[in-house]
Amino acid sequence: MLGFLQRPVVVTADINLNIVALTAVGLLSRLWRLAYPRAVVFDEVYYGQYISFYMKRIFFLDGSGPPFGHMLLALGGYLGGFDGNFLWNRIGAEYSSNVPVWSLRLLPALAGALSVPMAYQILWELRFSHCAAMGAALLMLIENALITQSRLMLLESVLIFFNLLAVLSYLKFSNCQKHRPFSPSWWFWLVLTGVACSCAVGIKYMGVFTYLLVLGVAAVHAWHLIGDQTLSNVCVLCHLLARAVALLVIPVIMYLLFFYVHLVLLCRSGPHDQIMSSAFQASLEGGLARITQGQPLEVAYGSQVTLRNVFGKPVPCWLHSHQNTYPMIYENGRGSSHQQQVTCYPFKDVNNWWIVKDPGRHQLVVNDPPRPVRHGDVVQLVHGMTTRFLNTHDVAAPLSPHSQEVSCYVDYNISMPAQNLWRLEIVNRESSTDVWKTILSEVRFVHVNTSAILKLSGAHLPDWGFWQLEVVGEKLSPGYHESMVWNVEEHRYGKSQEQKEREVELHSPTQMDLSRNLSFMARFSELQWRMLTVRSDDSEHKYSSTPLDWVTLDTNIAYWLHPTTSAQIHLLGNIVIWASASLATVVYTLLLFWYLLRRRRNICDLPEDSWLRWVLAGALCAGGWAVNYLPFFMMEKTLFLYHYLPALTFQILLLPVVLQHVSDHLCRSQLQRSLFRALVVAWYSCAWHVSNTLCPLTYGDKSLSPSELRALRWKDSWDILIRKH
Repeated sequence: MLGFLQRPVVVTADINLNIVALTAVGLLSRLWRLAYPRAVVFDEVYYGQYISFYMKRIFFLDGSGPPFGHMLLALGGYLGGFDGNFLWNRIGAEYSSNVPVWSLRLLPALAGALSVPMAYQILWELRFSHCAAMGAALLMLIENALITQSRLMLLESVLIFFNLLAVLSYLKFSNCQKHRPFSPSWWFWLVLTGVACSCAVGIKYMGVFTYLLVLGVAAVHAWHLIGDQTLSNVCVLCHLLARAVALLVIPVIMYLLFFYVHLVLLCRSGPHDQIMSSAFQASLEGGLARITQGQPLEVAYGSQVTLRNVFGKPVPCWLHSHQNTYPMIYENGRGSSHQQQVTCYPFKDVNNWWIVKDPGRHQLVVNDPPRPVRHGDVVQLVHGMTTRFLNTHDVAAPLSPHSQEVSCYVDYNISMPAQNLWRLEIVNRESSTDVWKTILSEVRFVHVNTSAILKLSGAHLPDWGFWQLEVVGEKLSPGYHESMVWNVEEHRYGKSQEQKEREVELHSPTQMDLSRNLSFMARFSELQWRMLTVRSDDSEHKYSSTPLDWVTLDTNIAYWLHPTTSAQIHLLGNIVIWASASLATVVYTLLLFWYLLRRRRNICDLPEDSWLRWVLAGALCAGGWAVNYLPFFMMEKTLFLYHYLPALTFQILLLPVVLQHVSDHLCRSQLQRSLFRALVVAWYSCAWHVSNTLCPLTYGDKSLSPSELRALRWKDSWDILIRKH
């Protein structure tokens, strides 16, 4: 039974030394002097703020993408012992001693380094030669823009890594499908494909382009699988279910998991709170939660409330009134009602308090037991500090003449009676008898007399309205809009009947009776919606560019400048690689179109296996370039050169594919092949030389004279190359 102990335990492994060597040089190129410069470089000022928020567990909202990428950067800070105490206020600021620069930049650098051997493996899985695979990896290794981007605390290199991992995993799964379906390795690569796709989407929304590409290729393969008559119906169904779980269900679960971890970590109130709803703010520690936690849940007749507009644009604000009245005559000559102004005010203020009154009773306090207000009830809203009723009538609003003016009614003893009855409609109710709830209920106020809906127009009133936001009665609304929806934020049960006592009560803190929490799905849904709809700063940037500028490399970005010497870092691509990659894309497209025409005439220039390999390589590489590049032409946002890097990566993979195809299938004689291969070697030498020439701007480790700087512009690189040879 113990006979196995009499023999040595032997483990054998196949090690591809090409991959080992590529990994080593990739790590060397990305990790060498990684902590230099020890200063904030370009968008590090942007991501660093979020890392500090993670370290302090303060909530923030970033509309540029999901939180997974930010969490990876924060992981580097956590591993390095970063406490979050650094003021990320300007590019070029020197990092203090408590900032672990090397650790913060480590994960992007590792992702960039591992992308080099991954490029080799992708072409090898596509069944191209070792020379083509090595060529793709070398191009990834020496491309200056990829090196620069991966050596800093930025996310593009991590996005590229997961894009390539998704493609590689699917190719390995596809190759396992031919020989070992449903084996452990088959399941591993299939599941890893879904995981990599979800990680790519979780880093930046741009990752969805590669995810859709992989899904498209998988759908085509699944369609062919359905037509395979050698497989039983049960087997085909199992294949389809496995792909659906791995490529659809797992990415959705992981995407939710990213947000779950994000929301668990960021549990404290922060500077972005006011973008979120009152319910979301109340779920965070500190801030609004200190005020609203424990408030009465059900709004009753006599409740004192503040009403926040759900829309929150152009800024979050609360229904407000004050002693001042509308001017008799507006600047354009129109007359007003001269009633007390009602506005939406973007700051906490005692004049934001209103009392919910029963029209059939005079009292402004809550009964014992309280009588809750329900959906469909008619109420009056009494301004707490002036005791005037919220009112609207057939008078044009100051800035929105198509809408009605909203005011607090002043009895001037003229022929303009009060019209102060409002019907409450709970928008997010679950039944027709739902009770109006603090924070949770989203409500509309419909004017009983005119059917106008209380609405935030978003326009800023002139100086007579103290630049506050206009509130109107909207009669011509085509349907539901968030600007018509309000929720109770602060709430307490009114106890003082006399006006002076009530004013003292309104100035005092609210009482705590009951607490509440939002579910994860409610918080996720709101956060996701805010991320997709929040407006970023689209102002013009001096380094912004257009998608057409990227292809010609007619742009660059100055990332960092040494404060005393002329050493600097630029995001600058290798023109030899960029131009050749674009040319390879054009050549591939023309050849594919030519082959399709000839195959239509039953002329097959390529053997079937070579044709399938050629099509699959084009679908993944040329398709990867297209889906990661063309959508930018439709985007209305400030764009930069680094947005092109994921697309460039797929172009780089396509370049050796085209070179091998020309050598194997278009060069007719051995002499032609030899000459072509010599040209390829010379071309790689040129690419290496330009990469080496641009290294001072890639690593920023050399002081450059003005003439040297001018010479390093890519348009002058050819002159350098010609002069030296």
